[in-house]
Amino acid sequence: MRELAILTFVTLNGVMQAVRLPDEDMSGGFAHGGWAAPYWDDVMTQVGRTAMAEPYDMLLGRKTFEMFAANQEDSPNDGHVYTVSSTLSESIWENATILSGNPVEEVARLKEMDGPLLQIHGSWQLIQPLIGAGLIDEFRLFIFPLILGSGKRLFEGVEGADRLKLVRSEPTGNGVVMHIYRKE
Repeated sequence: MRELAILTFVTLNGVMQAVRLPDEDMSGGFAHGGWAAPYWDDVMTQVGRTAMAEPYDMLLGRKTFEMFAANQEDSPNDGHVYTVSSTLSESIWENATILSGNPVEEVARLKEMDGPLLQIHGSWQLIQPLIGAGLIDEFRLFIFPLILGSGKRLFEGVEGADRLKLVRSEPTGNGVVMHIYRKE
């Protein structure tokens, strides 16, 4: 059985919408796209050294998958890429699989398979039901020192309570702090 981790960039108040590009996700009238850009280089150095250093398979929602596909010709990962989508039928990458069933059931099935860590990047809409179903084993949060009044939040609408244990914490030189939490 393999584990599932999310790698997410969030503001102090939990916003994870449109991290890198101004027009990445303007849904809901979001006007703060690209909020992480001033911090990007230091953070990506830390991400590569810590949260992406070990082999992993990537799990993406459709919108994040399409954004990755539009911005790079090659797969974003040396491992396999799984994409949960009810509308996509084929991938541009050889190492990708489209999962078209119920997201919670599909991810639970993937976790039961042998293989490396599954890691979700972005994919707000996919993360929400997985948090609710208790399928996420590790939260790799990169918390940026800013507050945005609106936007999609990491724990938006999440009910119940999960106890998490902080297993690693490390700041960057520009004020972003990586926190890695595991389910207890």
